[in-house]
Amino acid sequence: MAPAPSKTAQQKIRKARADSVPPATRPSGLFASMMQPWMLAIVLALLTVAVYFPVHSHPFFTMDDDGYVVNNPHLRSDSLAETISWAFTSYDLANWHPVTWLSHVADVRMFQSDPSGHHDVNLLLHIANALLLFWVLLHATGYAGRSFMVAGLFALHPINVETVAWIAERKNVLSLFFFLLALGAYRRYALKPAVGRYVVVAVLYAFGLMAKPQIITFPFVLLLWDFWPLQRIAFGHSLFALRQSATSRVSGEEREAKSEERLSGQKRFSWLILEKLPLLALSLASAILTMRAQGQAGAMRYYPLSVRLGNAIVSYVRYIGKAFWPSRLAVFYSHPELHAWDVTAALLLLLAITAFVLYRRDEGFLVVGWFWFLGTLVPMIGIVQVGEQAMADRYAYLSFIGLFIMVGWGVSELADRRHLAPVTLAAPSAAVLLILAMLTYRQLSYWSDNVTLWTRMLAISSGSYEVEENLGV
Repeated sequence: MAPAPSKTAQQKIRKARADSVPPATRPSGLFASMMQPWMLAIVLALLTVAVYFPVHSHPFFTMDDDGYVVNNPHLRSDSLAETISWAFTSYDLANWHPVTWLSHVADVRMFQSDPSGHHDVNLLLHIANALLLFWVLLHATGYAGRSFMVAGLFALHPINVETVAWIAERKNVLSLFFFLLALGAYRRYALKPAVGRYVVVAVLYAFGLMAKPQIITFPFVLLLWDFWPLQRIAFGHSLFALRQSATSRVSGEEREAKSEERLSGQKRFSWLILEKLPLLALSLASAILTMRAQGQAGAMRYYPLSVRLGNAIVSYVRYIGKAFWPSRLAVFYSHPELHAWDVTAALLLLLAITAFVLYRRDEGFLVVGWFWFLGTLVPMIGIVQVGEQAMADRYAYLSFIGLFIMVGWGVSELADRRHLAPVTLAAPSAAVLLILAMLTYRQLSYWSDNVTLWTRMLAISSGSYEVEENLGV
């Protein structure tokens, strides 16, 4: 096993990086103090609380909250042993997610039937996820501003209101919590591989799967993470070698130090795949349990394969649209009537973006961001159809992180190539986050009570019987 990079090499990197940045582009004064990671973390947490605080007074939701919490007798059993046994053996509500069940058990014992406490826990987990995302990106890349922007987009994007405001979606925020912890632990393992560190990654991943199996693609995300930002894949001088960041106008001394750090941890791609086999085994076990749970509940008896494939292709493009223009967000999206040209146009657009990303593959953040988005959506894109929805806002909670990485790093790279000072991006970045915060606050207001929510959904739906049925309830 190759030795870890020496402290001397790391010091060379930090010193050379600081010396190589032109004075005009260095943050200074008040802006420099505000760019401290701890300050950015506080701002991120306060912004998220300010936007989402109204959820504290929201009620239980008519759809699923009843089965998950309100009228679930298992959560109120006097025997904790029986409750734990039920959580690990139950396929209730077409899912096997014992960690989520135990989370609801804890909530019921603390808050009883008061929805405020249940909502508060969801919000706290969302804040924790935003801070974890910031921490993971910061430690993997060294960029505080870019990491903050990605985490801010995640924390404040209105498409995530459904996940945070819906108590039954505790499984969503909880699974991502363990996903991000495992991703952070993986970097620690990659710096100095050891069995104990690998076990930590596997255990955290297992907890995430037991919260919600949507994170089943985690081993493949790690392969992307090996490519960028960890640069663990030994491509040598191939065309896949990553280009230096535009900010890295570095001396020969730093290039030498960076090479020492990177090469010390590089492995062949085949070795990295073998390294992920235990994690892939966990993915397979989770997939089997999930298919069994959903099959027994009859949750997969919808639509022929041709319809599902066409909808999956079009849904990818619809998700991209929601990322950049988050309007008409709905709890339930009916299957649209698709024509051949709809599917063809969507497929051509996806292929064009993929070709562009591969053409610019030396910019690793584009490759990782795009394939993160495509790959993490696969379990929820509808090829294996569970339920009647064509797509769902909650499915974007993990997958949109990839798009946010593309945007956060892409805009910064363009600014760096034009030698713009970091403060130049501060105002437009703040404006974007402010706009998203206002949109999220408005979207959250529709969840203030059930009649308001379903009335809003009926107004933006095209005669969906599912929406009318829930409004009637």
